[in-house]
Amino acid sequence: MTTESVEVRRGLPEGAAARVAELYWEAFAGKLGLALGPPEAGRRFIAGHLHADRAVTALSGGAGDEDGRVVGVAGYQLAGRGLVGGDAAAVRAQYGHVRGLYRVFLLALLERTPARGELVMDGIAVAATERGRGIGGLLLHEIEAIAAEQGCRRIRLDVVAENPRARALYERHGFREVRVRRTPWLRDVLGFGGVTTMHKEVAAR
Repeated sequence: MTTESVEVRRGLPEGAAARVAELYWEAFAGKLGLALGPPEAGRRFIAGHLHADRAVTALSGGAGDEDGRVVGVAGYQLAGRGLVGGDAAAVRAQYGHVRGLYRVFLLALLERTPARGELVMDGIAVAATERGRGIGGLLLHEIEAIAAEQGCRRIRLDVVAENPRARALYERHGFREVRVRRTPWLRDVLGFGGVTTMHKEVAAR
């Protein structure tokens, strides 16, 4: 299988919010489940709070489908904005005041703020039926191009210990481990017991 029929675009295609939310939930439900679940509510929250200018999407064309179908998405944080938005007020508005407060606390545990000159990856989600085609690599390549254009000196991402497939993808594309944080107290809360921070230096343009 190849990536010949896959097109990578910056931003989100019009009308793709629900599809992107579905992919994100499929990929990250283990981390987001307690904070944004149940699944239908979580997908609805994500779809309603996407920043289209902080995404790179992969589209695979099909018969009669000129614009293609989103089969992969990568989000990133830059200049204070990430792919998935929604502040504490938005969380409380959907989930209620009491339940919302707890969810805001859980989401705060996942927050990552870019350092100066740094682009932070929000993660990559590829449709299960499309994995193994090199789509993740295409998305990473475009993220690196964005980082270079924005004058960033490096890309940073965090990968949980329970996702060795993602870590292997990042290592194949030049990311290196810089720090490991053991978080056994989060295993029962957010579903992971350790986080590895990885960096990739970005060549100046």
